Amino acid sequence: MRLAQCHNFHDFRTLAKKRVPGPIFDYIDGGADDETTQKRNSRAFDDCDLVPNVLTGVKDIDLSVTVMGQKLDMPVYCSPTALQRLFHHQGERAVAKAAEKFGTLFGVSSLGTVSMEEIAKEVSTPQVYQFYFHKDRGLNNAMMSRAKDAGIQVMMLTVDSITGGNRERDLRSGFSMPFRLTLGGLIQFAIKPMWGINYVTHESFKLPQLEGHVDMGNGASSIGDYFTNMLDPSMDWDDVAEMVKRWDGEFCLKGIMSVEDAKRAVDIGCTGIVISNHGGRQLDGSRSSFDQLAEIVEAVGDKIDILFDSGIQRGTHVLKALSLGAKAVGIGRGYLYPLAAAGQNGVERALGLMRAELERDMKLMGKTSIKELTVNNLRFR
Repeated sequence: MRLAQCHNFHDFRTLAKKRVPGPIFDYIDGGADDETTQKRNSRAFDDCDLVPNVLTGVKDIDLSVTVMGQKLDMPVYCSPTALQRLFHHQGERAVAKAAEKFGTLFGVSSLGTVSMEEIAKEVSTPQVYQFYFHKDRGLNNAMMSRAKDAGIQVMMLTVDSITGGNRERDLRSGFSMPFRLTLGGLIQFAIKPMWGINYVTHESFKLPQLEGHVDMGNGASSIGDYFTNMLDPSMDWDDVAEMVKRWDGEFCLKGIMSVEDAKRAVDIGCTGIVISNHGGRQLDGSRSSFDQLAEIVEAVGDKIDILFDSGIQRGTHVLKALSLGAKAVGIGRGYLYPLAAAGQNGVERALGLMRAELERDMKLMGKTSIKELTVNNLRFR
């Protein structure tokens, strides 16, 4: 299969599986425990049907939305994900440039492999900085100050990852950073030599957002150690309220799944939340994000910008989430498979296909702009 033969999420997944070693593919592809929540995330959309309107005089389609003060040309953004240069040597550079081409938001992770400063200089697209809450409060404050200096528009605190999920695929292969591969994992790398050639012939792998805090050289530390030893599982609403006040700008909580937590986010001054279960990579057996969307929108949708992720594979999935009241929808694997398969060209093709799906589906729905989508266009089985 070649890139030109990729026409949807599943095609990109197939091509990525052919291009990268098994342990790396499984890191992108896998979820926690039995992966039941990961599977449910996409299947949840099947329980909801679109009800189109006809003869509405549809001509030009306006996909633009405004989220947390950021004007986007399409309602799909690239969620922050870790370790992107591990999947393709271009990493975040490829994703940010593709996001810029399509006029949408790009998220850089605190576990990203390209610095937020470099991304801010290279692209003009709105940028989110995603970070975790550390035991070292001084480190938290320093990271926010650095983001402010870099011109970051939106701070996004991930609140569902105070410890790492149990990702058994990674345990079986020995995937970690630095690598501690099992024999089976080593064999998987050996049969995909082009990945290794690219890995060793480009700049060294690093985590520039955490330089001086997580040493990726000489096996001194690991991502697992970072989650176990540096993150603070005791963080509470008072801690986050202090950070929101200190940032004094657009501040979003990623990983909200209950009405009660959504209301607390409003109370402490957040301007956005992301309804997300981390793509099924944290608490297996939790509800799908889509199953929680309606009741959270009903409770706080007029008080805070609600974003949504987990399980998006099609333009129709996006339209269903928007019809329920989400302001924009994030994709993770939806651009990571294309990145792993073909770098920037892959991400651009994926975003282009998504935009084409949205435009076509909006016409078929009889809608000319995103704001015309409402719950009246949905029926649940």
